[in-house]
Amino acid sequence: MLIQEHSRPGRRATAQAPLATPDQAELPPALRRKQRAALPEVSELQAVRHYTRLSQQNFSIDTHFYPLGSCTMKYNPRACNSLASLPGFLARHPAAPESHSQGIMACLHELQDMLKSVTGMHAVSLAPAAGAQGELAGVMMIRAYHDARGDQYRREMLVPDAAHGTNPASAIMAGFTVREVPTGANGDVDLDALRAAVGPQTAGIMLTNPSTVGVFDRNIQAIAKTVHEAGGLLYYDGANLNAILGQVRPGDMGFDVIHMNLHKTFSTPHGGGGPGAGPVGVSKRLEPYLPIPLVARDEQDRYRWLDEDDRPESIGRLTAFGGNMGILLRAYIYARLLGAEGMRRVAEFATLNANYLQARLRAAGFQLAYPERRASHEFIITLKKESKDFGVNTMDVAKRLLDYGYHAPTTYFPLLVPECLLIEPTETETKEALDGFVEAMIQIRAEAEHEPETVRQAPHNLPVRRLDDVRAARQLDVAWKPGQQDI
Repeated sequence: MLIQEHSRPGRRATAQAPLATPDQAELPPALRRKQRAALPEVSELQAVRHYTRLSQQNFSIDTHFYPLGSCTMKYNPRACNSLASLPGFLARHPAAPESHSQGIMACLHELQDMLKSVTGMHAVSLAPAAGAQGELAGVMMIRAYHDARGDQYRREMLVPDAAHGTNPASAIMAGFTVREVPTGANGDVDLDALRAAVGPQTAGIMLTNPSTVGVFDRNIQAIAKTVHEAGGLLYYDGANLNAILGQVRPGDMGFDVIHMNLHKTFSTPHGGGGPGAGPVGVSKRLEPYLPIPLVARDEQDRYRWLDEDDRPESIGRLTAFGGNMGILLRAYIYARLLGAEGMRRVAEFATLNANYLQARLRAAGFQLAYPERRASHEFIITLKKESKDFGVNTMDVAKRLLDYGYHAPTTYFPLLVPECLLIEPTETETKEALDGFVEAMIQIRAEAEHEPETVRQAPHNLPVRRLDDVRAARQLDVAWKPGQQDI
């Protein structure tokens, strides 16, 4: 029910109404409304109940198992939110001078050092405001490096076919052309295809390890050697960092630049378009090009911002001030709470949960995309057999999972696996939650065989039934008009 349907003329919730001031009342006549806004007239209790009910209809990590592969929808400790909201942090104005910002700058400097340590990179900038902006910063630094060497011919970026969709988009935004490199049948990058692709035009390669097919590429050292010998650089998409945290470092694999999705690995609220932070780490050869500002500490243990004067070769500023402070503080607190041993456990439990879930689904009759490979923090099952035998596809199963109280895994990604479900249980779920998900999948598979229409018409018991996805995308209408019925 829309809140407008609760509306009755003259009903008010005056306790929260702003108090009018003389300045507000004296608006110029041309800016005044000719008639009252068509806002709902409801009581405070009605408003509270309406929006509380709406929140209860949502799927969220606070209410449901959310195994969204490649997105790491895990529980984030409330302590990180609470401590990042301490008055000293919240009250600081972003334009405050360094002399009044030593505490928060100390936290940010420590965060830079911690991220350097866990990634094996030479230097880190916290400036990028999101993972995609971190990607852009990474490829912009690669371009700046080649340009500084007079190597402007290197304008081709290699991207595996299992990469995140933002990878080629970021490369193109930075002025590169993109060449796709295939993934082999075993889930690793096809080395022969890579060797055939590299040349004097190669600026670098963008990949993550473990990759989006859920396996650790065993040829990573050979990939690094091939690209480096051709004069290119390696960019690491940090989306899957929680799979290797404390176990192996991208810098040790041979990567030259990495962005880190703090909203996936380091306790940042995730979903709904933000907020985000995507710090970048680099090898020594790319350090001059890091985005500014960075936090430095002098010999007197005073902190200061490094800006254009200090870093003349920088690719510049990507965000206002020093980055998304609230999110960076959450990441800092999370890392301090975990410590080195805790970070290792993150990767161990993320991998354990994924392999347990993979083994149980395999035993239940589901087909793995890479049956000979061990899962990293995520894995892929393909429902192509169910689609062929029962006429029930991946999207049907995803919608039916909602009826069972589970958000669906990622569907149809990566594109190279037909009828794909990319499943990531994360490190924060219990065995009981994983077992419940398996039982739901088993039940849905039985329904697909014996009652396929039940699955094809799902969901059945949610406030919103199956939508026409194409129409919703092309003819989106979310504006309410007086007299419009709730549909």
